[in-house]
Amino acid sequence: MKKRDFLKNIGLSSLGMAVMSTDALAGEMLDGPKPKPKVKAVSPTGNMPKLNYGRTKDEAERDAKLMAEKFLTEHELKTITVLSDIIIPADKFSGSASQAGVTGFIEFIVKDKPEFKTPMRGGLRWLDSTSIRLFGKDFVSITPKQQIEIVDEIAYPNKVKPEFSQGVNFFSLMRNLTATGFYSSEIGHKDMGYVGNRPNNWEGVPENVLKEFGLSYS
Repeated sequence: MKKRDFLKNIGLSSLGMAVMSTDALAGEMLDGPKPKPKVKAVSPTGNMPKLNYGRTKDEAERDAKLMAEKFLTEHELKTITVLSDIIIPADKFSGSASQAGVTGFIEFIVKDKPEFKTPMRGGLRWLDSTSIRLFGKDFVSITPKQQIEIVDEIAYPNKVKPEFSQGVNFFSLMRNLTATGFYSSEIGHKDMGYVGNRPNNWEGVPENVLKEFGLSYS
């Protein structure tokens, strides 16, 4: 799936994200006025992204504590890397989700939002057990074609078969966290052409507008 087709499918606005499933809380939990981490690329082993934004002392201490903790295993982080790159692959416009730091972003978020821990770990185990049942190997060990076959079964909630129903909410959570992490990163900003607030050169009200209201600068 092309990255821009993916954006159309999940209904991203220029700066926001529509949640595919009412059971997936990722969008709601991550939206809001709080500062977002500026994430840097991380390795599949799960190195945490460096946070480069203003924080209070208490917030900075909490962030440092969370960054030092380990929750997801190396295998789980590798699985997240593979799956996130299926969701947002590299293309001619930008790098992939993992290149934007999404693996570390998700590791941080599941610690920051403990309610995500069980759905994330349970979903990753479901993914491996399904992969073993179908192809005899865990998800990261099967071929890319086989990985896509599994993803296609859980990516479309309205078309899911009963035997894949447990994977739908997990994939919705992964898709939302991946999109949020990617489009909070420098790579994601460049990909969608977001440049942030820029100073402009104000030259005053145009002369034709002033004349319309009988005004002038003289």
